[in-house]
Amino acid sequence: MANRSIKDKNDSADKQQRILEAARAEFAEKGFDGARVDSIARRAQANKQLIYYYFTNKDVLFTRVLEDAYRHIREQEAALSLDEFPANQGILKLVEFTWNYYLKNPEFIRLLNSENQLKARHLKDSPITVTINQSWIGITKSLLERGVAEGNIRPGIDVMQLNINISALGFFYLINQATLSILYQKDLSEKAALEERLRVMKECIAAWIKP
Repeated sequence: MANRSIKDKNDSADKQQRILEAARAEFAEKGFDGARVDSIARRAQANKQLIYYYFTNKDVLFTRVLEDAYRHIREQEAALSLDEFPANQGILKLVEFTWNYYLKNPEFIRLLNSENQLKARHLKDSPITVTINQSWIGITKSLLERGVAEGNIRPGIDVMQLNINISALGFFYLINQATLSILYQKDLSEKAALEERLRVMKECIAAWIKP
C-alpha cells in the first residue's frame, strides 16, 4: 500500500508539472486573456477537468506559473558564485546573468508583460511571490555593502533602484525588439547586436556604481 501511495503521489506531481509547463507555454504565447484552458489541456495531453481539479481555475493556474517563473530565475541567480569577485565585478556578473537568462527564457519576459497589463492582480493574491524574490534583494544588498567596504562602489545606492536598472536595461530592449528593429533599420536580435547591448548595459551600470 505504501508503494502504491508513493506512486500515486509521483503520478500526481508529474501530471501537475506537465500541466504547468503547458500553461507556461500557452500564457507566454497568447497572454492571460488569449490563453485557453482547452489549449493548455491539449498541450499537456490532459483533460480539462484534471486541470480544474489541481488548479481550480485559470487565474490560479496563471498565478502558479508566475510563481514558478520567479522561483526558477531566483534559484539560478542564487547559485552564482559572486563572492569570488570584487563587489563591483559581482554586480556586472549579475547584469550578465540577467541578460542571458532573458535570452534563454523569453517566455519569462512575456509572462511578466502579460501580468503587468493586468495590473499585477495575480501577484497581489500570491502569498509567496515576495518571499521568493527576497533572495534577489539580499544578493544585491550584500554586493552593495561589500562594494562600499572595498571602495569599488559608491555609497548611497538604493537596492531597489539597482535591481530595477539591471532588469530594465535588458527588459525594455527585448520586449520592444521588433519595433526598435524597424525604427533603427537594424536587426536587434542578431548576435552582434545582442553582444553590443550587453556591453552597453555593463558600461551603464559600471559608471553608475563607480565611486
